[in-house]
Amino acid sequence: MKTVVEGVPVVYEDAYVIVVNKPPGLLSQPGRLIADSVSNRVIDACEDASGPMLVHRLDMDTSGLMMLAKNRDAHRVLSLQFEKREIGKRYRAVLQRPVIGLGGRIHAPLRLDLDNRPTQIICYQHGKKATTVWHADPLGGPNSVVLYPLTGRSHQLRVHMADPAGLGIPIKGDRLYGGATHESTVDRMYLHADLLAFNHPGTGMRTRVQCPAPFMSQLE
Repeated sequence: MKTVVEGVPVVYEDAYVIVVNKPPGLLSQPGRLIADSVSNRVIDACEDASGPMLVHRLDMDTSGLMMLAKNRDAHRVLSLQFEKREIGKRYRAVLQRPVIGLGGRIHAPLRLDLDNRPTQIICYQHGKKATTVWHADPLGGPNSVVLYPLTGRSHQLRVHMADPAGLGIPIKGDRLYGGATHESTVDRMYLHADLLAFNHPGTGMRTRVQCPAPFMSQLE
């Protein structure tokens, strides 16, 4: 029987893992002042889970696929895959204006902006390596891109889109990196994790889980 998680649709589940579709505006894990989160809701709902569950996170404003382990062995295996960058991740995004070109690779190291937390900035002297592959999205409009983060830095895709060292075009609805042209009337940030690929912790088989971006149907 599929686990029912309050307000968080379950996309895939077996004895080892549960993959949910995180809505925008919900934390991945409890914060300092806010306990409500995907991980807490899943832990409360999964009666057959044991040990730590959280293996990765999505930004609060990002929606899409988030995977949690259902036992300690699965958590160890999946966490190691994330550490070794063996997890396949794909995102779809809509930017504030059309992109120029068909695609490319962005190499721009990131670090925390100490004067403006939790904002991240590109810093070639002290930043940690961050690489994003992007290409124009054939399923979307002229503002749509498909993104493959090859590293997992905080706010990586948002900064690599917004900063002139990357594409220089913020993601639509991005409250932190939208700049002066940020559209305050937009109801969410248009960034969605639509694919996860991993080596299954029980069978070892490569497993792909997909979940379409809800905003794709709204594009002209």
